[in-house]
Amino acid sequence: MVAAVGRRPPGSGQTVDPVVDPALIGQFRAFTGVDPSARPAAVLVALFEDEDEDEGEARVVLTVRSDRLRSHRGEVAFPGGRLDPGESVEAAALREAHEEVRLDPASVSLVGRLTPMPTVSSNTVMTPVVASLDARPALVPAPDEVDRVFDVALADLVAEGAFREELWSVPGRPGSDGRPGGEFPVWFFTAGGELIWGATARVLTELLCVVLSLPGPVPGP
Repeated sequence: MVAAVGRRPPGSGQTVDPVVDPALIGQFRAFTGVDPSARPAAVLVALFEDEDEDEGEARVVLTVRSDRLRSHRGEVAFPGGRLDPGESVEAAALREAHEEVRLDPASVSLVGRLTPMPTVSSNTVMTPVVASLDARPALVPAPDEVDRVFDVALADLVAEGAFREELWSVPGRPGSDGRPGGEFPVWFFTAGGELIWGATARVLTELLCVVLSLPGPVPGP
């Protein structure tokens, strides 16, 4: 499944093309309910195949954010953070992954970008950078930023009962139909002993659509 999303040579300064069809990008952006115009950030969506697991099973690296952070405390997230001035999203994703979980940038092959996702509580718009690793990485969480680093199989994310959707509404926030205060979907996964939701769940949903060649969600009326 890692091979299904392709491979690019590593390089902290390079940019790579999106891996998603433009129509699918539009669908996912419609689900965010927010115009992505806040401070730029990047996350690394690192995929690898574990030789000890079933052949061809892809796994993705995730973290549990420290309770000492200012935003998204205790939530499941990809390694990542805000861009430094003049920094590309690829360089930021690699730098943050090294700072947060000691992932060696030389072990990373960049693949492409997914849809930029707004995160309302931290006022950022994060660009997911998909990457492939040659093997299971030896990762060490930075205690000031990460409480736990773990990985889950993509197959576990599509297993029965792993996914659910709720319809939320927030006063003043546009819903899926563009009306202020209208309903918008919030997605949840239960995997790896954790509840995964918010922007991380939106990225995982898009990733699964890419890897499994699914058409993607369709915004409701």
